[in-house]
Amino acid sequence: MNTNKLTGKNVLITAGAQGIGESITKHFIDNGANVAIHYFSSADTANQLTEYATSKGQKAIAISGDLTKEADANAMLKTTVDALGSLDILINNAGSLVARRMLGDIETEFWHKVMDINLTSMMFVTRAAAPYLAKNENSSIVNLASLAGRKGGHPGSLVYATSKGAILTFTRALSTELGDQGIRVNAVSPGLILGTSFHNTHTTKESAAETTAGIPIQRAGNAADVARAVLFLASEYDGFITGATLDINGGVYNM
Repeated sequence: MNTNKLTGKNVLITAGAQGIGESITKHFIDNGANVAIHYFSSADTANQLTEYATSKGQKAIAISGDLTKEADANAMLKTTVDALGSLDILINNAGSLVARRMLGDIETEFWHKVMDINLTSMMFVTRAAAPYLAKNENSSIVNLASLAGRKGGHPGSLVYATSKGAILTFTRALSTELGDQGIRVNAVSPGLILGTSFHNTHTTKESAAETTAGIPIQRAGNAADVARAVLFLASEYDGFITGATLDINGGVYNM
């Protein structure tokens, strides 16, 4: 994989200081990119990653914000471009299941909260980023979807799965809309990725073991499995892949 194309590129990663996001950020730093690391609660890790990047002679900034707020998303983009000078790559990684709720237990407020975190925030960030990305001849957006958006998820993840399914469509629609501006838009759709706070919070050991038993390659994924795929799609910023979703699930779902 020719990722040295990432050297000197300016990358913004939302929720870039925990779980899959942390691994994505570290992979970008290791491949020579300058990084803007958005975080909501993981200030310590965001600052450690910033120090790691600057120790390698790269530019880095940590930015806190609630991306369900339009103003925070807009401010994050301005701070990013002020610090890095421009923007080449956007990684829309922020998202959460929040809680498992069956249909009958979904209050309207809960529906809106999950949709805002996973989908509306992605629109806010992408809308704010697009004018900056369009200033380059080639730019790239990678959105984090989920196997739940393909298969519907485990019981209790109706809202989450619906929002992640929408991200697949959002990705295809954006790729069509932004293509003539030199911006490619792709998604990754991770399956069971263990060792993250997401599954530590929302998945029991028994459920994880049961799911893993059904994975053809007989192991769960890890954050680096996803990060490598994200880097590939991002480093192909002058490539021919757009509107695509790369499934990362050990063979559980293939289509």
